[in-house]
Amino acid sequence: MTRLFLSLGLLTAVTAIAQAQAPVEVRAHTALVHHIAFSPDGKFFATAGFDKTAKIFEYNNGQPKELKPIAGHTDPVYCVAFSPDGKQLATASLDKTVKLWNIADAKMVIEFKGHTDIVDTIAFSPDGKTLASGSGTQDKSVRLWNVADAKEIKNLGAHAGSVYSVLFSPDGKTLFSSGADNLIKVWDVPGLKLVKDLKGHEIGVTGITLAGDPNTLVSISQDRTIRVWDVAGGKETKKFGPTTDDLYGIAWSKDTKTIVTAGYAGNLNVWDLTNSKPVFTTRIKNPTYCVAFAPDGKTILAGHENGTVTITKR
Repeated sequence: MTRLFLSLGLLTAVTAIAQAQAPVEVRAHTALVHHIAFSPDGKFFATAGFDKTAKIFEYNNGQPKELKPIAGHTDPVYCVAFSPDGKQLATASLDKTVKLWNIADAKMVIEFKGHTDIVDTIAFSPDGKTLASGSGTQDKSVRLWNVADAKEIKNLGAHAGSVYSVLFSPDGKTLFSSGADNLIKVWDVPGLKLVKDLKGHEIGVTGITLAGDPNTLVSISQDRTIRVWDVAGGKETKKFGPTTDDLYGIAWSKDTKTIVTAGYAGNLNVWDLTNSKPVFTTRIKNPTYCVAFAPDGKTILAGHENGTVTITKR
């Protein structure tokens, strides 16, 4: 995707950095870490690397232990997603495929083929039976797949640019996608059709998450803003920013009811969505492309351009 081709001249200095505990740095990949995800039970996390591998780590009280790496893609891995039962991991790649792996033995189960460009983003439905995917500029489609046989259910439609993120609602009946066309699209999964577009961002929408409520969606963008949406009404309800750098990672903690965002300049910001200013800010000093909350809701894992994952405790 195009998020890597940025001008460093756009970055501005961080004016205030919180005094946080020094982050623990974990060498995860030999190239950029593009995505990070926790297993449903919080005992493992996985990373997607531009070294063509995915990694799975056991996570025990902040102490990560690398398990057997997952190798099989022929190009950089862009996204990882655990199945709802935590037994399998899906990986998406520049090689235009999605692969499904058994976590126990790191062996591939099945491969999903059909996209004609990067598969930039993937997500499992809550019941684990369906996989959603989004693709790059030569494809731009959002697709649904049957997990059991890797057959395409439907090409739902396309954004006018790369698809950066896909996300299911908790009941699996709605799919959200965001893209380089500045839009968030809302899809009716049972009806296999587009419901509405959420408009407001001025540049590509790089990430989305639900904030504890299936009707409250939060998005981040290269326009350096964070926006909160009333899904049913199709309206923007809040706007935060501009932030000090372009935003690429976002995650929600149900325990602390906060959002964490990550930026290209290495800034990590935590927001409670009731305050126009972040409640916590720190800087890693390395371009950051993805972020996730650990199970405690206070520890933040972030993936970086230099192949590391940092673990920061508030």
